[in-house]
Amino acid sequence: MGKRASAKRQKANAELEAMGFFEEMGGKSRSEARLYAIQGGWHPDDAEKVRNPNTPRDQRYQKNIKPRSENQARLMTALETKSLVCALGPAGTGKTYLAICKAVEALQKGKVARIILSRPAVEAGEQIGFLPGAMEDKLAPYLRPLYDALADRLSPQQLKHMMAEGLIEIAPIGFMRGRTLNNAFVVIDEAQNCTYTQLKMLLTRLGWHSTMAVTGDPAQSDLLPSLSGLAQAAEKLQGLSDAEVIYLEGKDIVRHPLVAEMLDVL
Repeated sequence: MGKRASAKRQKANAELEAMGFFEEMGGKSRSEARLYAIQGGWHPDDAEKVRNPNTPRDQRYQKNIKPRSENQARLMTALETKSLVCALGPAGTGKTYLAICKAVEALQKGKVARIILSRPAVEAGEQIGFLPGAMEDKLAPYLRPLYDALADRLSPQQLKHMMAEGLIEIAPIGFMRGRTLNNAFVVIDEAQNCTYTQLKMLLTRLGWHSTMAVTGDPAQSDLLPSLSGLAQAAEKLQGLSDAEVIYLEGKDIVRHPLVAEMLDVL
């Protein structure tokens, strides 16, 4: 019996050594290290910790976001001080990214209780029923840009946990009617693909202690020019006391310099 137990212990030690466990434990003896693992201080599924023992288990993605233009600085200030912000401008000006960054910052600081993301899917018809899966699965391809921005601010574990707990909610535009969004940071992306009626419905969802960011490029609407309501709504919102409309330009583009040149000729 003693030989069998010893063989099992040797096999377990060999597996832990292969995963780099004993190296990670530093000066601990093998018996102390094994006891540490049994008591829950280390988990063998933590692959990142095994590959790089100096990396925290739940890596934080906190970059210092700085504006790269005067208009971006105005947008960041408006997102911090206004309840409703409309950011209009060409692709690559940081509209969505800055809105997501401020949403995550507000959530982490406790200024809001949740983040709500909404984006028109397949033009304005919301024709997503043919896609397989639940609502989140159907919307996932259209919300990929928002996920990318979130992943730049949160670790995969944090993002997965927050979505599972409802701290980050995916809300299709068609399902927003009748809701009151209190204590939330709401991001409406690609708003140029919303009709004026849809935008009016979305804007009036704003509740207490909430911030709503509406982003889009009226020049790149998938709708007929007469149907897209972003430009008309933004024009009417200018001058409201707790709302601000920020117009970004080609000089604010932070992607490849060729993007700005293409937008001038296309």
